[in-house]
Amino acid sequence: MDTVFRIESPRVVAGVARIVRDVGIAEELAQDALVAALEQWPATGVPDNPGAWLMTTAKRRAIDLVRRRERYALKLAEMGRDLEAAPPSADDPADADPDDIDDDLLRLVFTACHPVLSAEARIALTLRLLGGLTTAEIARAMLVPEPTVAQRVVRAKRTLAAKGVPFEVPYGPDREARLGSVLEVIYLIFNEGYAATEGDDWLRPSLCEDALRLARVLSGLMPKEPEVHGLAALLELQASRAGARTGPAGEPVLLAEQDRRRWNQALIRRGFAALARARAVSSAAPGPYALQAAIAANHANAASYEETDWAQIAALYALLAERAPSPVVELNRAVAVSMASGPSEALPLVDALASEPALRGYHLLPSVRGNLLLRLGRRAEARAEFERAAGLARNVRERELLLARAGECG
Repeated sequence: MDTVFRIESPRVVAGVARIVRDVGIAEELAQDALVAALEQWPATGVPDNPGAWLMTTAKRRAIDLVRRRERYALKLAEMGRDLEAAPPSADDPADADPDDIDDDLLRLVFTACHPVLSAEARIALTLRLLGGLTTAEIARAMLVPEPTVAQRVVRAKRTLAAKGVPFEVPYGPDREARLGSVLEVIYLIFNEGYAATEGDDWLRPSLCEDALRLARVLSGLMPKEPEVHGLAALLELQASRAGARTGPAGEPVLLAEQDRRRWNQALIRRGFAALARARAVSSAAPGPYALQAAIAANHANAASYEETDWAQIAALYALLAERAPSPVVELNRAVAVSMASGPSEALPLVDALASEPALRGYHLLPSVRGNLLLRLGRRAEARAEFERAAGLARNVRERELLLARAGECG
């Protein structure tokens, strides 16, 4: 039952939200439908299409709610006539229409990721409504107390209702900005799973899986958006390395030391296919996610770390810096330049980032600088940089790695 509801709940919530125009109420009605299933299915058996049963039951309850509100009487007459006449059925054609379901899911994605919410609230609400995670599961995944997650979800629903956020997919000039918010949330969820900010584990595979599933759903819902395919390609290619990124005891294994035979070839093929779709649906210059996917594809194509086309990667980072400028992109470009042209070429680029406010407290800045200094033979300075990076790192595994690198400097 839990598995069925986790799979079907996003569709049920989306379908009901179209009627009640409130994601909080829609989630409650979806939960009511689950309770009805728990009461009835043990006696009647699980229906052939449990998702359609849950959808029809939840929609009937939504229509009952609408009927009790006199101002929605006209809406009830238009939307509820057919559903009221039929009992919950797995064969209800209104619920079986895949286009309706896809449209509702798309509306739910854009609503849960609305920019009126903070990034933390968007992540929590997305994992709850679209990932099907419980409050306890989100709390464990994000390493925050369960009451904190519960408050974020409740406040997010209240904010959407108070701000009158419409349950719709935006079009025209608003769409690109809103789509950027959607993609950002999925990307943030994946990154937290791929390299955890805090805690004892460097990877949180379940978060990566949730983000990857959301990216795949979104690419199916929006097949003509190149950046949607670009994000899907990026996550597929990044996820392909997950099995090689930790050692037997869970310790981090850096890219240069990974056994590429452990990279998941099925995910790599999926990533290449998604990147090809991103290029096929648009003749314009690639966006930030497609560019990052192209960088990941370069790594996937290389037989070894040494054989990587670092000059091409540096060029792609230069393009990325033009499309989506940020100090972190510049730091990554400096790493690529160091591999293509040597550490002496890259060190001035890294030193120029020292005054960037966004990188204050960012442990990877001294980590990268320490690596460049070590390659230049400046071991004492490198040790100091690795120790400084370890002091800034909040993840236990990453801190241990950086202290080990400091020890290697003598």
